[in-house]
Amino acid sequence: MTTEPTITICADDYGLAPGVSQAIRDLILKRRLHATGCMTGSPHWPQQAVLLKPLEGLAHFGLHITLTQQSPLGAMPNLAPDGKLPNPDALVMRTWAGKVDAREIAAEIHRQIDAFEAAMGRQPDFLDGHHHVHHLPVVRDVVLSIWQNRLGRSGWIRSCWENPATLMRRGVDSVRASIIAMLGWRWHHMMNRHRVPHNLSFRGVYDLTDRIAFAKLFATFIDNPQPRTLVMVHPGLIDDALIAADSLTDQRENEFAFLGSDQCGHILAEQGLSLSKLF
Repeated sequence: MTTEPTITICADDYGLAPGVSQAIRDLILKRRLHATGCMTGSPHWPQQAVLLKPLEGLAHFGLHITLTQQSPLGAMPNLAPDGKLPNPDALVMRTWAGKVDAREIAAEIHRQIDAFEAAMGRQPDFLDGHHHVHHLPVVRDVVLSIWQNRLGRSGWIRSCWENPATLMRRGVDSVRASIIAMLGWRWHHMMNRHRVPHNLSFRGVYDLTDRIAFAKLFATFIDNPQPRTLVMVHPGLIDDALIAADSLTDQRENEFAFLGSDQCGHILAEQGLSLSKLF
C-alpha cells in the first residue's frame, strides 16, 4: 500500500439537479474531480446517468446514500411517513436513540443501489452518505452488511474521521468538523476491523458560505496531504431544480468557478501536487 501523499477530490450530490450534474461532469473532464457520489433517488438521476456514463474511467462513480431531506424511492413508514426524509439533526437523534428500523433503511439503500445499477450497468465504485448518514448508528451496520454481502466486499467507503487536534490546527469550522469526525470515529474503526478500503484523511468541511474565499479554503484543505486524502466538495450551477431540492445554491457556483479555474491549477502546482483516484 502506498505511503505517498495523494489527493482525491470527490463531488457530492451528482443527480440532485441538472445544474449540479453538469458542473460535476465539466470538472471531471478537466481532471479536477476523480470521484462523485450519485443521488439515485432523485427524479433527475436517470437522465443525468445517461450523460455521466460516457465519462466512465475518468473518475469513480459511487452511491451517495440519501436518508435526509429528499424523498425515498420506496415507502418508509418509520423514517418518512409523509414521504419526506427527516432533516440531518433529526436523523442523528433518532439513530442514536435507536428509533429507526434497520430493515427499512436496508430496503431503501438496496433500492438506491438498484437504481445505480439499472442506469450504469454495474455496481457503484464506492459508498458514502448525504450529510454523512452512512456512519450513524444502525445505518453503519446496514452499510457494512451491504458492502460485505451485496457488493461482495468490492469498492471503498468514505471515512469522515479526522483527528480533532488536526482539525483545530487547520482552523476551518473546527467545531463542526470535529463533531462530524467524532460521529464517524466508531465507523472508522469498524472499517479498519473489517478491512474495508477507505480514505485515511478527510477534508472539506466548512460552513458552506462565502465568508472565506473558497480558494483560501481549498489551499488549507490540500495542505500537508496524507496517503489517501479525500477532499469533499459541492460544485454546481443554480437552476430551478436545485432551488426546489436544496438550500445550498450560491456557494455551489463559487466552488465550481474555483475548481475549474487556472488559480486552482496554480495552487496545486505550487505545492507540487496532482490529483488522482483514491485507489
